[in-house]
Formats: sequence, C-alpha cells, structure tokens
Amino acid sequence: MISNAAAHDRPRLSVIGLGKLGSPLAAVLAKKGFEVVGLDLNPQYVATINAGQAPVDEPLLQLLLDQNKDRIRATTDYDDAVLNSDISFIIVPTPSGSNGFFSNRHVIAAVESIGAALRGKSAYHLVVVTSTVMPGSTGGEIKNALERSSGRQVGDTVGLCYNPEFIALGSVVNDLLLPDFILIGEGDDRSGTLLADIYAQVCDNNPAVLRMNFVNAELCKISVNTFVTTKISYANMLAEMCDNLPDADVDVVTNALGSDSRIGRKYLKGAVGYGGPCFPRDNKAFAALGRSLGVRCDIAEATDAINVHQIERFQAVVASRCKRGDPIGILGLSYKPGTGVIEESHGFALALALSNDGYTVYVFDPVALPSASAVLGKRVIATVSAAECASRSKLIIIATPWPEFASLNLSALCNGTERKTIIDPWRCLQTKSLEEVAEVIHLGTGGWKNQADRAVPSMRTA
Repeated sequence: MISNAAAHDRPRLSVIGLGKLGSPLAAVLAKKGFEVVGLDLNPQYVATINAGQAPVDEPLLQLLLDQNKDRIRATTDYDDAVLNSDISFIIVPTPSGSNGFFSNRHVIAAVESIGAALRGKSAYHLVVVTSTVMPGSTGGEIKNALERSSGRQVGDTVGLCYNPEFIALGSVVNDLLLPDFILIGEGDDRSGTLLADIYAQVCDNNPAVLRMNFVNAELCKISVNTFVTTKISYANMLAEMCDNLPDADVDVVTNALGSDSRIGRKYLKGAVGYGGPCFPRDNKAFAALGRSLGVRCDIAEATDAINVHQIERFQAVVASRCKRGDPIGILGLSYKPGTGVIEESHGFALALALSNDGYTVYVFDPVALPSASAVLGKRVIATVSAAECASRSKLIIIATPWPEFASLNLSALCNGTERKTIIDPWRCLQTKSLEEVAEVIHLGTGGWKNQADRAVPSMRTA
C-alpha cells in the first residue's frame, strides 16, 4: 500500500540501517507514536526486530521494543519500506578512508535504492541523511544520486535533509529524547519544516532547532566533535603537567576553568584519552578537510597527537614501577562505561601495547571482554572478574571508570607479601583506605612521582 501523509494523523517513518544507532532511533520514534518500518540488508537484524528482540546491546532499547512492538517492524525490501512510509532516515556506516575522509558508498547505495522505490510512488517523500558525511556530500553526490535514481528534482516531490544526531553509545535512547539541540541541513523550507515537526513530537525537552543549508550543517557536525576532543586533550595535557608539579591537582584546576562560562566543565577532565567510533575519526576528518582546502588545522592535529601520546604516558608509568614479565592488570576495555564497544579504546590499546612491551597482561571488562579477547587472543589473559584480574596483578590500571571498579575491595586483594601499585587516572579510589597495602597513583595529581623523577622548573629563574 502506498502511503499518503495527508491520510494519516502522523507521517509514517522508515529507518534505513538497524545497527547501533538505527535500532534505537526506530524504537524511540515508535515510542512517540509513529508507525516505523526498519530496513536492513542483514536478515538476522530484521528477523530479530520482528521477533521483538534488540539486535544490538544498548540500554533501554529492549524495553522500548517491548512497549511499542505494535508500531515497529522490519524488512529487507526497499519497496516495502519506502512505499509504506513518508519519511526515510538513513543511518548507515560511513567508514573512514586512508585519507581521513568519510566514504559515502553505503549512503549512496541506500539513496539509490530509495530513489528506485520512489518511481512507484507519486506522493511526496522526505529523505533524511542521519549518517555523518563530509561537507559538500549532501548537496553534491548524495543529492545527485537521489535525483538520478528517483527521476525527480529535490524540492519538488522529494525532499532532502542532513540531520546528524549528537549521541553516545550507552546513552543513545536518552540522548535522542533529550538532545542539546537539533541540527537540520535542509534542501528547502518544506523539508526542514517537516523534519522539525517530527522532532517537536519526539523530544522530551524543548531543544533549539538550528536550520541551515547542507554544507553548514555538515561542517557543524564534525566541528562539534572536534571541539570536544580538543577539550579532552587539553585536560589530559594539564593532567600530565600536574603529574610533574608537586601539590598540583588537575581536578582543582579544571574545576576552576570550567567555572568560566566561556569554557564550561563538560569533557574537561584529565584522565584517559578519548576513543570510540566518532571522536577520533571526526577529528581526523576535520584535519583532512582543512588540508584539502589549504587551511591550517594545527589544533585538530595537536589534539590527535596528544590523544595518541596518552598510551605512551601510561607505558612510562608502568615502566617506572615494573620490569618485563611482571603481571599487569587492566580493568576496562570498552572506550567508555555503558557499552561494549572497543573501537579506539585506550584500555584496549594499552593492553596491546603493554603485551608488546613484554609484560604479562591480565584483562577484565564487564561487557567488552568477549569482543576484546577475540581480537587480542593469546596476547593477554582474560579473567572472569575484576577481583581475579586485580589479585593476579602486580600493577593494576583502571582504564575505564565502570562504577563497579570504584567499589571493588582492593584492600582485601592487596593484602599479601608484595605491595601492589594501582594506577587510577579517573581518581575514583579513596587513597587513604589503600595506602597501607598499595601505592595508588592518581594521575593528574602532583607528588606521586619519586623526587628523582621530577623536573620542576625553578620559579626564581623563570
């Protein structure tokens, strides 16, 4: 049956791509009362959705599917998805190429399939690109592919918008319901207004809706993430300075910095470098774009260099306390709490680096252990619990601040003949409760290094 927006109280929606972001988006739209058809070329994802089960692990996703199963279904057929919806959200991968640019091949394939399906439909249809793309993509090859495949001109009986989400794995549902703002790159006023009306019904708060042309929206998306990564690397740079300044405390410094309304406290914490599927690649893409335009992007490049340096920083701390062959425990392999994703995770990278340095590496993560172990293989030793990982190690690193690690009874685990070292970059442990049985290194606080290791500049000769 061909959909007609005028015949419904609300537009019917399709979500193209049912992965880590697409499935939660479809579930949130269904929660808000929309009829949703999800599409994925992976038949297992489709079968799982149709069975009422979450195809990916994301908090609250299964609950939403349970509560709204009558308004969501899935298919592998583009004709089914497009002809029975009025708006299609494309949220497929845009992998990074060797040059740092995002590849649009999956987006183009989806657009061409949507366009082909539109040849069997006369009603207006809005295509929304949610996947992150490079500036110039939506109004360039994506628009051309849609017009060519559909036989229509954008702005006539087909609309086109660029609408990236600002969400994080582990909190996707809440991020969709309570966004800071909505970003819409619109092909024309009609398409932008239609999409803004959808979000007026979806969001639980009342976020600003920022409407602009395609290229401004595309640049804004990668600029936001690049600015956030800059704050993270800046905080980590401050933390390393505090490592070498007696009585310095990075938390005190960043709390003061964050009190300035021009700066703010979010993401301004010196701890571990940033990771995940978005921050590292968006920062690299921003720098690559600048180079292609002949624009200096020193800040983005320095941000990336400082982030990479954090692994070397941890290696140096370990080397100052341990010798090759010593057992090292790493608690946390996911790039952040609340998700099992290990992409660009510093805990994962550190496990690999320390193994290559000749240490015996024990690892544990409450969610990411299976995926990490599949990649790391015999280079590390997986443990069944945080307690086992800590008890078998001479030096323990809390790489990911999972809440359960802060409450781990390390005092009991450290009681033995050999004094343990605990590296706590997140400062989540109480030092006084452990100082009799272990050396706790709160990275980012002055005084933890031996006096001989310090290189404090003379204030008198400055």
